[in-house]
Amino acid sequence: MPETQEFHFLLLPEFSVMGFASAVEPLRVANRFKPDAYRWNILSLDGGPVRASNGMSLNVDAALASAQGVQTLLVVAGFNPLQAYQNTVGDALRRLDRQGVTLGAIDTGAFVLAKARLLQGQPVTLHWEAQSAFKESFPTLVVTQELFEWGERRITCAGGTAAMDMMLALIGKSHGQALAATVSEQFLHGPVRSPSEHQRTEVVARFGVHDKKLVQAIQTMQSHLEEAVAIDDLAERLGVTRRQMERLFAAHLQTSPAAFYLNLRLDRARQLLQQSDMGIMAIAVACGFSSASHFGRAYRQRFGVRPKDQRAP
Repeated sequence: MPETQEFHFLLLPEFSVMGFASAVEPLRVANRFKPDAYRWNILSLDGGPVRASNGMSLNVDAALASAQGVQTLLVVAGFNPLQAYQNTVGDALRRLDRQGVTLGAIDTGAFVLAKARLLQGQPVTLHWEAQSAFKESFPTLVVTQELFEWGERRITCAGGTAAMDMMLALIGKSHGQALAATVSEQFLHGPVRSPSEHQRTEVVARFGVHDKKLVQAIQTMQSHLEEAVAIDDLAERLGVTRRQMERLFAAHLQTSPAAFYLNLRLDRARQLLQQSDMGIMAIAVACGFSSASHFGRAYRQRFGVRPKDQRAP
C-alpha cells in the first residue's frame, strides 16, 4: 500500500455536499495526526466549477479526462445522477478501470457506475430513497442495505454520514483503529458504525409506534409495494380482524390502513419519477396500481401535481 493514499472525487451537477464533505473531511483530519497519510483531488466532467444540490458552486482541480495518477476515484452525485451522463463519461471510467483504478460511488453515484457497466457481479448500496429507482433501472444488480460496500476494486456508499463511516473504516484498516477513533471523536461522531447497521430508522422510531401488530403491518406494507396485499389478507396474516387493525391505525397514526398503505406506494412512485427514466405506466405498475388513470388521480390528490409534472428536467 502506498505511503500516501490518494483519492479523486468526481463531482456531478447537483451533487450532495453532505456526502462529499463526509468523505473528504475525515481524510483532512487524519492528516493532522498522521501527516501526508492522504491526498485528494476534485474533478468535474469538463474541469469547470460544479454546482451542488444546495446551490453552492465548487471549483475543481481538473477534468475527468485529464486526471493523472488516479488510485481511487469516487463518483459523487445527487438527485439527478444521470442528467449529465454521456458515453464519453462511461468511456473514461472504463479506461480507468482497465488501468487498475479502484472505482466507487457515494450515494447515487452508483447510477453512473452501473450505467457504465462497471458494477456487474458486485454488491451495491446507495441511499435507501434511491434504491427502488436503481433496482428498476438495473434489475440484474444486487442491492444491499449496508451503509457501505467495500470490495477489492469497487466501493459504494449510502451517502450522507455513511460516507464518514466508510472513510473511518478505511482509515482504521490502513492506519489502525486508534487513528480512526481519534478522527471520529473530532467530529463528535461517536462509535464508528459497521456497514451492516440499518440505513433507515426502524419502524418503531420512524413512525413512533410500539404496538407489535401495528409494526408488523407496516413492515409487511413496506415489503409489498409492487404487489399490494389486500387489507383483509393483511389482517389475516397478522391474526387480527380488519376492524381491529383499523382501530390500531386510527389510534396510533390517525389514519386508516388503506390510506397509510396508499401513501407508502405514492411516496415510492415519487422517488421513481424523480430518480429514474421509467415510463409513467411502468411506475404505476411498480407501485401496485392497475391503471395509469387510477395512479394519476391518486398522485394528484396526494401531491397536488400530475405524475408527469414531477419528472426530473
